[in-house]
Amino acid sequence: MGIADQFKDKAQELADQAKQKAGQGKDEAQDRASQARDQRSDSSSGMKDRAQDAKDQARERFDR
Repeated sequence: MGIADQFKDKAQELADQAKQKAGQGKDEAQDRASQARDQRSDSSSGMKDRAQDAKDQARERFDR
């Protein structure tokens, strides 16, 4: 195997590694985005619960 073939093999190997890492980066980004959406959803539902509780408490105070 000549030097040119060795360079071609190494270039192909590096290209394959780059593709693999790029795919992993996309997966990680998608996971982070999904987690952020879940956290926003959880916090907004928690805020809705707190608002409902405050509304119920206000009604109880005024109904007395």
